[in-house]
Amino acid sequence: MEHKHKYDAQGKQLCCTPQEEKIYTDANAKMLLEKHHDDDGHNHEHTDDGGHNHGSTDKSTFQMFLPAIISFVLLMIAIALDNWLPQSWFTGWVRIVWYVVAYAPVGLPVIKEAFESIRKGDVFSEFLLMSIATIGAFAIGEYPEGVAVMLFYAVGEVFQTLAVTRAKANIKTLLDQRPDEVTILENNQAKTIKAETASIGNIIQLKPGEKLGLDGELLSETASFNTAALTGESKPDTKTKGEIVLAGMINLTTVAQVKVTTAYTDSKLSKILELVQNATAQKAPTELFIRKFAKIYTPIVVLLAVLITVVPYFFVSDYVFSQWLYRALVFLVISCPCALVISIPLGYFGGIGAASKNGILFKGSNFLDVIASIQNVVMDKTGTMTEGVFKVQEVILKAEFNKEEILKMVNALESQSTHPVATAIHQYVGEIDSSIKLENTEEIAGHGLKANVNGKELLVGNFKLMDKFNINYDLDPTTIVYTLIAIAYDGKFAGYITIADSIKEDAQLTIDKLKALGVKTTMLSGDKSTVVKFVADKLGIYNAFGDLLPEDKVNKVKEIKSKNETVAFVGDGVNDAPVVALSDVGIAMGGLGSDATIETADVVIQDDKPSKIPMAINIGKQTKKIVWQNITLAFVVKGVVLVLGAGGLATMWEAVFADVGVALLAILNAVRIQRMKF
Repeated sequence: MEHKHKYDAQGKQLCCTPQEEKIYTDANAKMLLEKHHDDDGHNHEHTDDGGHNHGSTDKSTFQMFLPAIISFVLLMIAIALDNWLPQSWFTGWVRIVWYVVAYAPVGLPVIKEAFESIRKGDVFSEFLLMSIATIGAFAIGEYPEGVAVMLFYAVGEVFQTLAVTRAKANIKTLLDQRPDEVTILENNQAKTIKAETASIGNIIQLKPGEKLGLDGELLSETASFNTAALTGESKPDTKTKGEIVLAGMINLTTVAQVKVTTAYTDSKLSKILELVQNATAQKAPTELFIRKFAKIYTPIVVLLAVLITVVPYFFVSDYVFSQWLYRALVFLVISCPCALVISIPLGYFGGIGAASKNGILFKGSNFLDVIASIQNVVMDKTGTMTEGVFKVQEVILKAEFNKEEILKMVNALESQSTHPVATAIHQYVGEIDSSIKLENTEEIAGHGLKANVNGKELLVGNFKLMDKFNINYDLDPTTIVYTLIAIAYDGKFAGYITIADSIKEDAQLTIDKLKALGVKTTMLSGDKSTVVKFVADKLGIYNAFGDLLPEDKVNKVKEIKSKNETVAFVGDGVNDAPVVALSDVGIAMGGLGSDATIETADVVIQDDKPSKIPMAINIGKQTKKIVWQNITLAFVVKGVVLVLGAGGLATMWEAVFADVGVALLAILNAVRIQRMKF
């Protein structure tokens, strides 16, 4: 489906400059242009083949450069005949025709684009500026300069196209991770079918080295997978029977069998691809400003060029029209905003691409800008800085209660929860006793679970739950470092279970890097204060608060924001939705595990590594730095040469450098981010 432009109420195009559209189309990268239009505010325009574009972009690099090569050869011969090997026949109309032929391969496509832009309502495009400047040069007899300006402009366009193609490579790598075909087993017979036609429940047979086409459940006992396409992590990930495996993972060892659990279009990889492809629809403020600036700036420059030609007639005694027209033409060439309209979006897309290559998904270039200036990182504890894999350490129950019976009831009740604590209890106790009947089961947010068993009330949760139901207990919970699960049955305190979680391997490195970036850290958790303080002290976290309900977390973040400081919140993106919404940037850990996470967060870290948090901030900082380097370079060089051009001190050759030269330098600077190591 074709890219659809976005227009304002006056019919002015808002989404992309004509040159930007042309270059991105030539680079087979229309998905980098803004995808949203006015129908409903959120329609996604996709290519008709799921992301693989074909057509106008099948030209080789040589074919792209061929018109410029022809033009360059003819121009050099003409300059030689003009200056070094003068020929009597190379005069008059022969000389003019030669230069026109040299101009045609590079000039005609630009003139055509200028007319196309005017037809679409965009009169003052980059193409019109270059057309006026070069045709004007021919009109005053400056043929070599007219050809040279258009030649260098065409070469610049090709380099810009190649740069955009390179920026798109990261996305193409992701697209290539989704195989078109899968092998399924039907009556123990292997059969190859199109991946999109596979049904939920089909059994996929995956040979070593093959990529998985759909999300599913591993039926084999164990299998090792390369998950680099999804997480940026090259270390193999070993899965066991019953675990979820995702599209894009590559089987490394023995033949594995996977039961399809998700439709092709709903797979995590499909969601990730859609997320990255639509990321450029959310523009950074800098990019939006440059776009608006170019639309105002270009008509002003055309008006100034007209004034440079006409006004001196009334003030200069020895006025020569051709001299002042030449100055105006130089002024027009210099003013072309190519360096800005291509290098700025390319810089932001480079940042998004570099992040996705490292397993970090930004939902828009605006979040690259925001995260670059983050002053506070507020993080959840469980699953963010700790593994989230709890293990029961001790079970302390009062003598009057039957330990086995209480644990079976607790296990049955905790089976109603998806919290990691519930998993730890289930692993400790074993299979759930189906004879236990739970009635009136209720989850009390931030406290725990309540149900009736055998007509008596069973409470399982933290000690705030005990306080809420006025259960008396004879210990001080703050003296125990581990996470405590308190149990009450029939209105009496029965005892508690201690559970421990281990700190993630790279958690310390994360905090050290955040400190080095000058970012303040705060830990907020619903877990007990002693545990939170223990983890925070071990890692050197700035502030730590435990025993918090969801609304308490919101209040803590509001406190930080009241100091006019920016906040990034890192959590699971689902339970902490109110805090994520309040923070400047919501970062979700382990985004592969949850569809809701991808929906909620602004930035999704695809594996569970907290060290990706400072990496994301660093990518944002480097992207912003490169964008502002390009803006400064373009304005300074163009400003200097514009003044010189207006004063007659700069020729077309300086103008070419100020336009194409600066554009190329900005492009080369923008693609640097794709080579950086973070």
